[in-house]
Amino acid sequence: MNDRERAMSMERRIHAHGSELLRLCLLLLGDRASAEDALQDTFVKAWRGLDGFRGDANERTWLTRIAVNTCRDCLKSAWRRRVTVDLDACAPSGEAPGADARDDTVTRAVFALPPKYKAVVLLRYYMGMPVKQIASVLSLNEHTVTTRLQRARKRLENELRGWYYDEE
Repeated sequence: MNDRERAMSMERRIHAHGSELLRLCLLLLGDRASAEDALQDTFVKAWRGLDGFRGDANERTWLTRIAVNTCRDCLKSAWRRRVTVDLDACAPSGEAPGADARDDTVTRAVFALPPKYKAVVLLRYYMGMPVKQIASVLSLNEHTVTTRLQRARKRLENELRGWYYDEE
């Protein structure tokens, strides 16, 4: 593949997956500047690894895996552990940040999950990925992903009890 073909290939991937990957990075990192940096790093890493991409996984899975790993690396840094999540920056598009009517109880509960649970919840319910694809992205077996999803749902159920169903 010559440089021009590589550039066109990456440009197509950026247009096809950039918005979704930026949103995922925002959800994983909690602040827009870090998410934009992570997205840029994701595409730089993808550019460098383009010749090694054999197509065994679909390109969405490949790029998501790079993005998740990039965000994980960012979260491991000492500086990141001191940054708080900006939930307004993570507001769904079309929804005004800071809108008084928005109840962010569920979002806060998801952000409070341990990273291994938060990742599977975001990939499953935000990205809409099936368990098999999540397992590929996170380099886990499918049973582990299923178990983490069950445990995350249980934690969320306990955390949100009384909020949704007025249960005690």
